[in-house]
Amino acid sequence: MMEKLFQSMKEGEEWFEACFGQDETFDATARSVHLWDMPSLLLYINGLVDGIVITTLLTEMQWNGDGKILEGDGAERFLSFFPYHAITAAIEKKELLKSILSGQAAIITPDGYAFLIDIRSYPGRQPEEPDNEKVIRGSRDGFTENILTNTALVRRRLRTEDLRFEMHNTSVSGKTDVVLAFIQGAASKKHLAYIRDRLDAICTDGLTMTDKSLEEFLFKQGFHPVPFVRFTERPDICAAHLLEGNIAIMVDTSPSVILVPVTLFYHLQHAEEYRQAPLIGTAVRLMRFSGTALSLILLPFWYLLATENKYLPDILSYIGPKELGEVPLLIQLLLADIGIEVLRMAAIHTPTPMSTAMGLVAAIVIGQVAIDVGLFTPEVVLYAALSAILTFAIPSYELSITTKIFRICILLLTALLGAPGFFLSLVVIFYYLCALKPMDVPYLWPAVPFFPKAMLRILIRFPMTVDKPRPFITDSPDRDRVS
Repeated sequence: MMEKLFQSMKEGEEWFEACFGQDETFDATARSVHLWDMPSLLLYINGLVDGIVITTLLTEMQWNGDGKILEGDGAERFLSFFPYHAITAAIEKKELLKSILSGQAAIITPDGYAFLIDIRSYPGRQPEEPDNEKVIRGSRDGFTENILTNTALVRRRLRTEDLRFEMHNTSVSGKTDVVLAFIQGAASKKHLAYIRDRLDAICTDGLTMTDKSLEEFLFKQGFHPVPFVRFTERPDICAAHLLEGNIAIMVDTSPSVILVPVTLFYHLQHAEEYRQAPLIGTAVRLMRFSGTALSLILLPFWYLLATENKYLPDILSYIGPKELGEVPLLIQLLLADIGIEVLRMAAIHTPTPMSTAMGLVAAIVIGQVAIDVGLFTPEVVLYAALSAILTFAIPSYELSITTKIFRICILLLTALLGAPGFFLSLVVIFYYLCALKPMDVPYLWPAVPFFPKAMLRILIRFPMTVDKPRPFITDSPDRDRVS
């Protein structure tokens, strides 16, 4: 038997006014309406509910003398006559308030029963292809800021009863909805318990930066430059990772989904590799891996050869500027590398019709004039541009920024110590990556520790007809993907 939440409808109205004030916020709406022959109180946040649905419901529940008459105070009687599928009874005032703030409407009867109607209609855009994860062929939909839309996009691709969407609420003031998406039997219970415990331990007033704020709370990233999670805005990538035993974390109002656990090599994979033939996909993947390595070491290595001519064989004697100019070579490289990053940031904040013109001005006018006045040598501009292009080939934006930071560190240490500094910086970075274990998962797996078969699958895009077990790092209870 359902219990009353209030003693009367008047008490429910007073509770609502105590929460939002009387005429202090225009969007908190309390309306006295009649449902059939019964006066009721309708509570909702204007702008978060579907106006067409609520108008239709109120129209259908008007009594014209020959309609339904609700007798007694039974909540079951009200539920049975209510002409809408998504209605539940509220049993706690805290739950009632949270539901109203999340976009549901509440109805309070004269006897004090409270019901919640899910008629949410969040403002937002339609699913469209993400700008930073485009493919030549494939689906063109992407996650949006609506968490219900995001779960539906994944459910559409994984029609299995084992797919779970576990709802959590975090933060004190924001009361942000967070969903853990996983496949029962594929996801690790240990990893799920880890994330649940961290979610319950979050104590903050709000997650305004949504998934990024949540990442820092969950994984205690601190000042580590490398990304501990993978972000994706593509539902097909999310579904593929769920099948491998990974866990997806969705945050309301964010079009990005967090995928865990991941390693460095997860950030270097792209959906386009699986949209092409296995041989072509393998070639593209190896080119991307090579480009990533070159983006890290090309600029420092060229500087080493340009300043230490004794390391150059005769066949490569053309490397290095013939005239050093007035500006030291190190300063030129730093200015060029940082300048390209500043231009990238300027392009983000430049209106789209003007971004192309700005790029032409930066590339032609500024670059050529800088060479003519002697600020840069032509080779500096060439290798800085090559490094930037190789960096842009990295699918993960977070990893590309990390690569730039590491590249500058290698360059500075090379300038300070020469060849020993170049190789010492590489060893330090390698050791640092080996020491990282977010969620107790080695960051360089399967290279360190070395798993030959798993590493082969990282380097080669095998045909999908070849049986592929779930990755070892997901700690899946059932590693066999074929039932």
